[in-house]
Amino acid sequence: MDPTSVRALSEATPETRNRVVDALRALAITVVVVGHWLVAAVVVRDGELVPSAVLDIASWSHPLTWVFQVMPVFFFVGGYANALSWRAARRDGRSYADWVRARLVRLGLPVVPLLVTWLVLASTAYSLGVSGSTLRLASQVALVPTWFLAAYVLVVAVAPATLVLWERWRWWSILAGLAMSLAVDAVSIGTGEELVGFANYLLAWATVHQLGYAWVDGALGSRLRRLALAGVGLVGLLLAVGPGPYPISMIGVTGAELNNSYPTRVTMVFLGLLQGGVILLAERPLAERLRRPRLWTATVAVNARIMTLYLWHLTAMVLVIGLAMLAGGAGLGWEPLSAGWWATRPLWIGTLALVVVLAVALFGRFENPRRDTRPAPPLWVAVLAVVLTCGGLAVMAKFGIVDNGGVTWVWPLLPIAAQVLLRVVPRHAATLTHS
Repeated sequence: MDPTSVRALSEATPETRNRVVDALRALAITVVVVGHWLVAAVVVRDGELVPSAVLDIASWSHPLTWVFQVMPVFFFVGGYANALSWRAARRDGRSYADWVRARLVRLGLPVVPLLVTWLVLASTAYSLGVSGSTLRLASQVALVPTWFLAAYVLVVAVAPATLVLWERWRWWSILAGLAMSLAVDAVSIGTGEELVGFANYLLAWATVHQLGYAWVDGALGSRLRRLALAGVGLVGLLLAVGPGPYPISMIGVTGAELNNSYPTRVTMVFLGLLQGGVILLAERPLAERLRRPRLWTATVAVNARIMTLYLWHLTAMVLVIGLAMLAGGAGLGWEPLSAGWWATRPLWIGTLALVVVLAVALFGRFENPRRDTRPAPPLWVAVLAVVLTCGGLAVMAKFGIVDNGGVTWVWPLLPIAAQVLLRVVPRHAATLTHS
């Protein structure tokens, strides 16, 4: 998107728009991107790449994740935005299937070029003799962002139902979500059945999402309520990591007995309460600053390409590391956390940022799909598209797209199939109806 278009969008912003929502989304994505780049602690020893992470080798970094784990912020602001969007659809008489189609295209279309690129890269590299284990690790790292997209699409798909729960039961619905998340953890941790914990991808994140409903409806309007929200979150976290069994780090640490983010734990709900309360305490001064043209234009620019930035930032890192290895490990010889390593971080981040800028230039257009004016698809199409998208993305986030037997095509093709389905079936349905 060219600067003129960005400037025009920023100048056309209606007075009624809550600019803080957009600013928080842009700030959170920036923290995620830079955080991932900084936490990577790769080094070449004796010609071999040794991957690691700062969290794995520096326990002092674990408390910092209470600030840098910002996924709750995405669900919080997402709740605000999706409440407005679904209520507008209800007023206009739009169906659930029509609304879900629009949301899925907006969220799912930008991932298509990423998946196609990785299918081509992995297939080509495997045919040239690169080992399956190497490609599996590379694709796992690069496709980590798809876990959030899978969880978010799932929460969006049930947003009309959770909004009804909020409108009917208000804070009791959030309390119930918190209690159910805690119950899931009790069973999962108590029995050692990790699979049970995956229910919190829906329960925990949907509960944080509902906090956005409270925000948009003014239920968190007073300073006292915002302080109380942050206080409950802080106390909950302290109890969880103190007498409770949860680790301090809100991001997974290799070898830890328990992980707060995989599967999602109730700690993410408490972190969402804490971060949400703190954010809202700063809402008024932040809103005033966002009236400044330069700051608001920058916010609009990031939001205009936010999905591309998020989806491609780890692919950029994998590509840079791969090129460095082809150059004999150039730039990867510093021991993580050494003085030389810290001194080269600006160059590291700058190089990755340039690659991401190129990706945005090439693929950012996928964030501007044409408005679909056709009749709404059948309900089964919308539901199937959600299942295909979430299923494919969730599996890739865990396993990548390569194993020792070669490239696994089926998982990347599922989200792509969902996008095709959303475009093809409504056209056929409309033709049959017309005839």
